Parts: sequence; C-alpha cells; structure tokens
Amino acid sequence: MKITTLIGLIAATLTTLSFVPQVIRTWKMKETRDISLSMFMMLAVGIILWTVYGFIIQDLPVILANCVSFILTVIIISFKLKYK
Repeated sequence: MKITTLIGLIAATLTTLSFVPQVIRTWKMKETRDISLSMFMMLAVGIILWTVYGFIIQDLPVILANCVSFILTVIIISFKLKYK
C-alpha cells in the first residue's frame, strides 16, 4: 500500500469517526435543538459530491470516508426531523 493511500485512510477514518459522538449523543438525549438542519443538509450534498469525485479519481479513502460520513449525516438529519 502506498504511503499516500495510508495517510488518506487514516485521515478519512479520523474525520469520519468525528461524527459518531454526535450521533450517539443525539440518539441518547433525543435533543436536536442545537443542531442546524441547513448545515447538515449542505454537508450531506457536499459529501455526495466528494463521493462522486472519489469515484471519478478512483480514490478508495475518499470513497469510503464519504460513504460512511453520508450515512452518519443522514442519521443526524433524521434525528433532527424526528426529535424537532
């Protein structure tokens, strides 16, 4: 494995996992008042575009990180809509 791919996978893992505490907190507390729906909607669109970009350049870290990030972002958005 190339060092650039390894660095990309580590960076992708860290940035993707940064969503997990918010998902867990929101799920446990069922509180979304302080979460901006518009911010997470824009983030979701950006993540989709990053995923498309990853497929275009055939970059595994970009594809994997953004697929997982999109799932976590959709979970947060669904909590926001459910727990208004």
